[in-house]
Amino acid sequence: MSSSSSSANLAMRVSKELYLKTFRIMLQARVLEEKLASLYRGGMIKGGVFLGRGQEALSAALGVHLRPGDIYAPLIRDQAGRMAFGDTALDTFRTYLGSQLGSMRGRDGNIHRGRPSEGYYAMISHLGAMIPVVVGALMARRFRGETGVVGATCIGDGGTSTGAFHEGLNAAAVEKVPLVLVISNNQYAYSTPNHRQFACESLADKAAGYGVAVHKVDGVDLEDCLAGLGKAVDAARQGGGPQLVIGEILRLVGHGEHDDFSYLNQALKNEPFAKDCLAAAEAKLAEMGWASAEECLAWRKEYMAEYDALAARVQREPAPDPAEESWDALSETALVDGKQNS
Repeated sequence: MSSSSSSANLAMRVSKELYLKTFRIMLQARVLEEKLASLYRGGMIKGGVFLGRGQEALSAALGVHLRPGDIYAPLIRDQAGRMAFGDTALDTFRTYLGSQLGSMRGRDGNIHRGRPSEGYYAMISHLGAMIPVVVGALMARRFRGETGVVGATCIGDGGTSTGAFHEGLNAAAVEKVPLVLVISNNQYAYSTPNHRQFACESLADKAAGYGVAVHKVDGVDLEDCLAGLGKAVDAARQGGGPQLVIGEILRLVGHGEHDDFSYLNQALKNEPFAKDCLAAAEAKLAEMGWASAEECLAWRKEYMAEYDALAARVQREPAPDPAEESWDALSETALVDGKQNS
């Protein structure tokens, strides 16, 4: 297929503008997380660092299809989706480095950050727990008479074995709320491989009993992720009830930076889902003639310089002082989101 015909076929599903925008978010997330990993190894970050390497296409494709007023509850590897939804590198560094100026005021680390008043929910670590939270939030919107709202959250393959997953999905289906649930099937629940995690042939089988629509996407193909997530979000927004999206990927790093990933079955590296989605998207950009390798490298260097400067800035910011902190809830008027987070 010629480059021109391939470009035309791609544009029929995904515009050049959307593809480029999402790719740059993926690249920003990758570079930012590389900086976070470096800070962690240098002893500058307390707690864990969990990278989304290999998951950026699926994550960012969800975030870019959401609108202001929607609800987004990301999981631990959703830095790309967070940034697509409006999270900033500055607040990311402030949270990981414990700055008092961050959205969590230095009280909670890394992944447990958000701005609930803006529909950006702080993650609950318990697997599956965000599903009933988002379902409840969508019901609240319904009771207030709000329409056209979508609530989205993400989960890994291991999380589909938890009670919260089944209870939350069942409630979503019964109430027909506009939930988009993305499953990143990254082949491992921490160190437990799929064949020890579930017995069904496909994770899509878990949705059948609940009457939930299922979409399958190639998690390493940005075009397919954008097209599939766009279809799912539109269906939920138009009254189609909950939508389940399953993306096949391979986690390309350990569970966290503390994990050496020695349990990885090396044969999985030869599977199609083991490709690096960022590298694949960059190759597609060159094939389409939309961006050269030199341009992508220039963007990477730009983000590296920006994030080096931001990290240095945040390291000079004050940490919370337990003796002076009131410990009021973050929802108190004096501490409400955005009031002290310049």
